[in-house]
Amino acid sequence: MQENGKLIETATFAGGCFWCVEADFEKIPGVVDVVSGYTGGKGENPSYAEVSSGKTGHFEAVQVRYDPAKVTFKQLLDVFWSHIDPTDAGGQFVDRGSQYASAIFYHDDKQRQSALQSKEALQKSGRFKAPLVTEIRKFERFYEAEGYHQNYCKTSPVRYQDYRMGSGRDQFLQKVWGSAETGVNPPAAAAGQKADRELLKKKLTPLQYDVTQDCGTEPSFRNEYWDNKKEGIYVDIVSGEPLFSSLDKFDSGTGWPSFTRPLEDGNITEKKDGRFSMQRTEVRSKKGDSHLGHLFADGPKPTGLRYCINSAALRFIPKEDMEKAGYGRYLKMFEKK
Repeated sequence: MQENGKLIETATFAGGCFWCVEADFEKIPGVVDVVSGYTGGKGENPSYAEVSSGKTGHFEAVQVRYDPAKVTFKQLLDVFWSHIDPTDAGGQFVDRGSQYASAIFYHDDKQRQSALQSKEALQKSGRFKAPLVTEIRKFERFYEAEGYHQNYCKTSPVRYQDYRMGSGRDQFLQKVWGSAETGVNPPAAAAGQKADRELLKKKLTPLQYDVTQDCGTEPSFRNEYWDNKKEGIYVDIVSGEPLFSSLDKFDSGTGWPSFTRPLEDGNITEKKDGRFSMQRTEVRSKKGDSHLGHLFADGPKPTGLRYCINSAALRFIPKEDMEKAGYGRYLKMFEKK
């Protein structure tokens, strides 16, 4: 299908709650849009109530429209596998029933072959000990879900986050893949678990490894971001989860990057730290479990807090690169009021 002179293709996936699946695919560069809906059942134009009853045979699913020049169907399959539990035949995570089961609905024989090969490769990889039960079925018809289900993560962010955190999805992804922010090239092993320290040693510089994995501290005033004044966000160097914004950064005079608040409260954890005969509050990333720095109650208004963070634990995403890096949802913060 040609759209504005570009070839746009369609893929259809079922992976449990379509709020989550839609949100995960929307982050992928090359994806034009994602629509939540129903497919694979009997009867036309089913309602959410009918599908959720399990009586129509429909799956909660998403249709992904994408630019194949920027992202391939095989890469979308990687995204799909790394955001579901393909061994669960009875639903996905907290949602139970056939309407929440996982499936790939192929639109042509090329997609069918790619899906079969991808499933076989994942099974042989040994990542999952149990058999993969995700169905690969011919696409027939897709029915768009009610309007209030579309872009739910944006229209109802608080309810969405509450649901997602309680669903068990991200906890599973963290355990299996090492991150809930898996993208088009999911890690080859569960990097986030302490057993994979050797993999992290290859991925990180010695300083980054020492800071994030062994709670080290980099030199003040001799680190990458202490005086960075560019607009953008800071993400975990290990997991990529968004942590801080330049809008909340301030010059604390300490020689380390300092922030008044996190970008996403849910991506930060705090722990008591009694090392070196001091009582401090350690700050860690939730998904990557990286040591970031410490929290102090001597910051400026309005929070009165100072998140004192090691540059070596961070990767800076400039505002102009946020969209292509998959963080476009945060661009609105930088719009001039």
